[in-house]
Amino acid sequence: MYRAGFYNTPMTVPTELRAAALAALLETDPAAKCAAVRVLRVQAPDIDATLAIDEPPGLPGRPARPELVSAKGLSTRGVHTPERRAILLHALAHIEFNAINLALDAIWRFTGMPSDYYLDWLRVAEEEAVHFGLLSDHLAGMGVAYGDHPAHDGLWQMTTRTAGDVLARMALVPRTLEARGLDASPPIRARLAHAGDQRAAEILDVILRDEIGHVAIGNRWYRHLCAQRGLEPVSHYNELVELYRAPLMRGPFNLPARREAGFTEPELEALVRQATPATAPADAASPPHSPAGT
Repeated sequence: MYRAGFYNTPMTVPTELRAAALAALLETDPAAKCAAVRVLRVQAPDIDATLAIDEPPGLPGRPARPELVSAKGLSTRGVHTPERRAILLHALAHIEFNAINLALDAIWRFTGMPSDYYLDWLRVAEEEAVHFGLLSDHLAGMGVAYGDHPAHDGLWQMTTRTAGDVLARMALVPRTLEARGLDASPPIRARLAHAGDQRAAEILDVILRDEIGHVAIGNRWYRHLCAQRGLEPVSHYNELVELYRAPLMRGPFNLPARREAGFTEPELEALVRQATPATAPADAASPPHSPAGT
């Protein structure tokens, strides 16, 4: 078993990628976790897709703060005052921190996948760590640290629910919850720019660019697994949504970004058709109820 804090002692870094990813996942300090992710490609170059690893207690490793509360217990987010803008950016930083953890979990947890699968998710972890760092630095300039505001845990809850099946994980985390960020990012970016926070708008541009690639990775491996199991992707996705109690999607949807991320026209047609009726899908997204599964 690999203990949290192991990156303070480089001699203990596992040299197999999946084991090293688990060690990084157990790390509780956000800065140390990001540092751990940055060295995985160099210090853990070997991949053993057959390695059986028992799940340790303490997943995911995270700091004592932020306090995790229900979505109803969160303060109102906005952009018109520095305080409200900080709450919004803190919520986005929490999404990115959770996204680091889910990428690391996708690496260590699932056996028997091609090497490219593990390398794809390593790329996701690396980019999510960059996003978290950008947002944390910007918050620091506003006098706010990660953990200063409460947050909630919707993204990780679905990660836990899908721990037993890599196909369900690919369907319901990257291409469902994370894909919501493709819809949410442009309007949030516009609001931040309108409020005069150009640096935050630039960070959202980086995040959207990279998240399109992350959702594409989810689509790639979802389709790979459906083909391997002889499943039709659209109908099986609907079965998984019901089985795992995934949240209903609400538009408007950023259809161009979703196309770029690899969603097919039949998938987009099904998304639009099944969206909750209170909203009307459109190619130009306006702010959905909550970004990226928050």
